[in-house]
This record gives sequence, structure tokens and C-alpha cells, in this order.
Amino acid sequence: MTTAPVTMRAAVFHGAGRIAPGDWPRPSAGPGELLLRVRGCGLCGSDIAKIVAAETRGPAVFGHEVVGDVVEAGAGVTAFGVGDRVVAAHHVPCGDCHYCRRGSASMCRTFKASHLDPGGFADYVRVPPANVCHATFRVPDHLSDEEASFVEPLACCLRAVDRARVEPGDTAVVVGLGSIGCLFTQLLARAGAAVVGADPLSGRAALAREHGARDAGDAETAAMAARELSEGRGADHVIVTGGGADVLPWATALTRDGGTIHYFAGGPGDALPLPLATLYHHELTITTTYSSSPATLARAFWLLAAGKVEVARLITHRLPLERLAEGVDLMRRREALKVYVTP
Repeated sequence: MTTAPVTMRAAVFHGAGRIAPGDWPRPSAGPGELLLRVRGCGLCGSDIAKIVAAETRGPAVFGHEVVGDVVEAGAGVTAFGVGDRVVAAHHVPCGDCHYCRRGSASMCRTFKASHLDPGGFADYVRVPPANVCHATFRVPDHLSDEEASFVEPLACCLRAVDRARVEPGDTAVVVGLGSIGCLFTQLLARAGAAVVGADPLSGRAALAREHGARDAGDAETAAMAARELSEGRGADHVIVTGGGADVLPWATALTRDGGTIHYFAGGPGDALPLPLATLYHHELTITTTYSSSPATLARAFWLLAAGKVEVARLITHRLPLERLAEGVDLMRRREALKVYVTP
């Protein structure tokens, strides 16, 4: 007699941008692993990029900003037990390869191959042993599920600020004031920078000012504020969280000689619309970061637990698993700042 496989609910990506509720094999915890009953998962821009990309193949379950309750703890797991509420991230580097030893943890081959099983847009998630050891944190009682879900995106922003080498007294412009932009606004202000936000949506500009930006508004307003705050030099740093390659000429014109432009998100554009001579004569640096690291995950968790970064107002929409496709549409139309999905 054949036993029917155990399944669970999930929001399943089927290719060509299509997501629909469906059944998915329910995982179980092996040695060193955890099985979480998902309490909620944030919808990230990188999830959306995969969903809308023509080359992404299905079926698949996305979602990596996961908060859940431990329902199974595999043999050898001592740091967590059944009933613990935890937040878990999806990628973990090996810690010992050429990339890891040189601060490029997110380029580590192990990092790129690691993942949760499946993603967080499901009823249950299996957390592999390396993730249990280096990317899982017990959530304190005073921190809400929604706040805890920001550990991974905040860690990505922390790594970007580290790589940009922000110093006290710098002027920094954040382009795009979604949830990521508002995280950057707070981190840059904590680093001692005078922060200016650039976004055509007035509501987002107002929220950035509430999160520490000296000024925020459309491109013209942001450019004027940055030049005034920098005594005419231009911004030391321009952090681009959205807009793709088309933003580069504007960002370059706003960046001081010797300054840095940091692309946090890839975005559209097959070539950079900037003459090499401009980079050379003005000694400009273009940097990027792809993801977080175990060290920035730990720092992000501490910042959230200690109340040093405010995230409660960044979630504007809460949707059940069955309405994930609606959440994707809301964020693509910029009608939602951040969508939080619950089973």
C-alpha cells in the first residue's frame, strides 16, 4: 500500500509571472535542522525580480524574510527547541574560501547554493544545519513577528553601508524611499551622515524625513538639499535602491569628486550610461552589494531587538498566502511600501 505524500499550502510560482495557491511537499527536520511553522514572511524586491523575470523557471516557492515557530528540532540541535519563535535567513557562506576570507561572503559558492526549503510563502519551512547555526535567531517577546522579519533586509543594508565606507560628516543621498530606502536613511544617520532622500512620492519622502532624513523630495529637491548640506561639493555617497542604470547620470552629477555611488539593487539596463573618462577624471567609485553576511545578520538582529532601528511603520499591507500575487502587484505599482504575508 502506497502512502500519500504529506503536503502543505504554498503560494507556488509557475513561470511567466504567475503565482497561485497550491499544494507543496511538506518538509521535515533532519539532523541539525529545524522545521518551522511559518508565522509570516516579508515580500522582498528580489522576490519580485525573480517572479517577473522571463528566465525564472517554476514551479518554485519564494520568500526569505521568514519568522516562524519551531515544530521539529533535528538530532544535535541544542540552541533551539520546539515552541521557540525564530527568524531565519536563507543564505550562509562557508566562512573559509577565498571569497569569505576577503570579505566577499555573498560571492561564496556555498552561499549561492544555500537556501531554505522551500521559501517562506508556505505553511512550513525547513532550515538547514548551517542556517540554524549562523542565520537563525530566537525572537524576544517584545519584538513583533513583523519587526523580526526585517533582520535579513536590514543586514543587507548594513553590509552596503559598510562597503560604502560612510563616515561622520558625510552627505548621503538615498534614491528610492521604499522600505529599503527608509532602512538606509536610518543606518546612514546612525553612521553620522547628513541624509537626503529622493523619491517622487510625497508620502514616502515624508516618511524618510520622519526616519532621520534632513530633507527628502523629488530629484530636484534632493539635488538642491545635497549641495546645500555639502557646502556645494556634492554628495559623498549616493545609494541607489531602485531605478536601474538610468539613474546613473543623475547620481554622477550629484556626487562630489572622489565620491561613491552604491547600487543596492540591480534594476534594468544592460550597459552603464556613463563615459569612462567621467569616472577617471572625477575619481568616482561605483560599488555594489548582493546580500548580507552572518556578521551583518547578527548586527541587524541586535539593532532591531534593541530598538535602534524603527520598522513598524514600513509594513503597509498584510495579506494572506492566497493573495501573494496581489501583494506583488501592489509593490510593483508602488502602492505598497512593504507587504507582509501570513499563512
